[in-house]
Amino acid sequence: GVFGICSKPYEKYVWNAKLLEAVRTAVHRDWLLYIIHGFCGQSKLLIYGRPIYVTLIARRSSKFAGTRFLKRGANSEGDVANEVETEQILYDASVMSFSAGSYSSYVQVRGSVPLYWSQDISTMMPKPPITLDQADPYAHAAAFHFDQMLQRFGSPIIILNLVKEREKRKHERILSEELVAAVTYLNQFLPPEHAIIYIPWDMAKYTKSKLCNVLDRLNVIAESVVKKTGFFVNRPDSYCSILRPDEKWNELGGCVVSTGRLQTGVLRTNCVDCLDRTNTAQFMVGKCALAYQLYSLGLIDKPNLQFDTDAVRLFEELYEDHGDTLSLQYGGSQLVHRVKTYRKIAPWTQHSKDIMQTLSRYYSNAFSDADRQDSINLFLGVFKPAEGKPHLWELPTDFYLHHKNTLSLSQTRQSYTYWWTPGVLKHLPLPFDEVTCAENRRKLTVKKFHKYEEEIDIHNEFFRPYELSSFDETFCLAMTNSTRDFMPKNVGIDPSPFTVRKPDETGKSVLGNKNNREETVLQRKTAASAPPPPSEEAVSSSSEDDSGTDKEDEGAVSQRSTPVKVTDTGDNTKITENVVQSTKDVYGVNLSDIPSEDDLAIYARFVQLGQSQHKQDKGSQQFCSKCPLDKVINLIPISSFSQDNIYEVQPPRADWKSIEIFHAHIQAGRGNMQPLGRDDFLMYREYIRNRYM
Repeated sequence: GVFGICSKPYEKYVWNAKLLEAVRTAVHRDWLLYIIHGFCGQSKLLIYGRPIYVTLIARRSSKFAGTRFLKRGANSEGDVANEVETEQILYDASVMSFSAGSYSSYVQVRGSVPLYWSQDISTMMPKPPITLDQADPYAHAAAFHFDQMLQRFGSPIIILNLVKEREKRKHERILSEELVAAVTYLNQFLPPEHAIIYIPWDMAKYTKSKLCNVLDRLNVIAESVVKKTGFFVNRPDSYCSILRPDEKWNELGGCVVSTGRLQTGVLRTNCVDCLDRTNTAQFMVGKCALAYQLYSLGLIDKPNLQFDTDAVRLFEELYEDHGDTLSLQYGGSQLVHRVKTYRKIAPWTQHSKDIMQTLSRYYSNAFSDADRQDSINLFLGVFKPAEGKPHLWELPTDFYLHHKNTLSLSQTRQSYTYWWTPGVLKHLPLPFDEVTCAENRRKLTVKKFHKYEEEIDIHNEFFRPYELSSFDETFCLAMTNSTRDFMPKNVGIDPSPFTVRKPDETGKSVLGNKNNREETVLQRKTAASAPPPPSEEAVSSSSEDDSGTDKEDEGAVSQRSTPVKVTDTGDNTKITENVVQSTKDVYGVNLSDIPSEDDLAIYARFVQLGQSQHKQDKGSQQFCSKCPLDKVINLIPISSFSQDNIYEVQPPRADWKSIEIFHAHIQAGRGNMQPLGRDDFLMYREYIRNRYM
């Protein structure tokens, strides 16, 4: 028989868990829809026609959730503010099978510094001072937080701390000093091979430096991180990588099993807000992991990806959408500084947009974050209305709602030395949540599959074959495509998405604007009249995330932007005509043509097969009673609902020659090649003679 496994969701990332508590035991689990909050994006990478889906999923924690200045640091249970788990998934769509397909995944985390700290916004300052709320000499908050990470991700836990370390007035450095002390204390009691790895790097300082390339340094950090953690892939190493091993591949960490590789440990990135700097750092780590993922699936010959290629531009656009969405949810505006800013190739107009985003973020934090925080507290069930108690808007603070130790004393006290959950160290580097034990078995439900259960058959559940549907509803036609959106339209250009291209060669310019060619022309026209570009020191953070305390940075903002308004509509029309091509030029067929009558008849006949009622008049019944029914396709309804359109179809029988060819194809994929016959040799010789002689 066929069995399916149903597991309980990880409650930390479920946002409607409190709302489902009332009905969880009263209804069938098919009616329970678990909601995550964060980001989900998908793009198609075409490698010489082979489709590879790149998916980015960000899951925001529902514990200690809130807005920017109102939720900082950690609570008494180790849950931190703005904690997001980001997973990038690679799927080889050339094989449409879950069991036989190839998948790869890499996970990283962002979150606020796990200490008791806050910022008071009542003074209406753009950058409120950082205050440590409680003395925590035994690092209780950090201990609870890293214990959760060891259970979910295993070891090593790698911290990439991007906050400032050199400041004229002590601000961000307060967090760095406290975090170093907490990690040093906790590492005393862990085995050395599973110790928490701490990497401090002042990203804002290196951004101002003329001698240092920020992304080059991040790339070195990313390589070391991915080598320590490894990544997940559901297939063993390919034979070619065994014959021609790469030096970097042999140094890769993680856990190697018979079915592939497992990621052990995770990178945890933070700055003050975990927005701008963090998103750029996560992009660089994800880019490095993407190269290893593509290499593991046999799609590139070296685990290395260059900037200015179609693949990296597609991936960069995904991460910018990811960063914009998370920044809107937590900070109230989109990203202020992007990857192009740190590469120092951002256009002039981008600087003015950065200033507008900074103002938008400040307005949101000052005037609308309090109402958003109340809404989050109410939706998550942190605040429960009751008669005789104050209303939500009457509470002076929600501190007591998120810190449970302030309302009642805990019966059990955490050890100062053995700060991890019992059993966690026994299974490291594997995470405790994924090992085979009685506690984890209780989270799983095993079901045997039968034809009346659609819960396990995801393909029929989603695509619903033999039901009248449209391509627009079934397939994501608007998904970002590397060939359509990034590859040059000129004939003769190398179609590989891993070829480095110039900015003016691509479908989307490196400038990242939709009207990219218009902006390129505009820059050439205004280059002479524009003021000199900002110095390296001026490309510092105008946002609250990267804002420093140096006086030089405060005066550099006004010289950064050169807003230009485009009014030449004639040039715009010509540019649009050059960029947008007809479907016949791109795909070889005009998709706007009306289908022929024969095609419509075939499609109508196909739809009739799936109609649910299958009503027949008396005449057709008499006719069918006289004719043999052996060769007629028999449709058997497999659902007890009358409105369902899913039917079980008897597959047509294939002849022995087709079956033999199919089995030979399967064996060839497993490496078992059949000996060539005389006809095969003659065909090969004829091919060589016609091709080369």
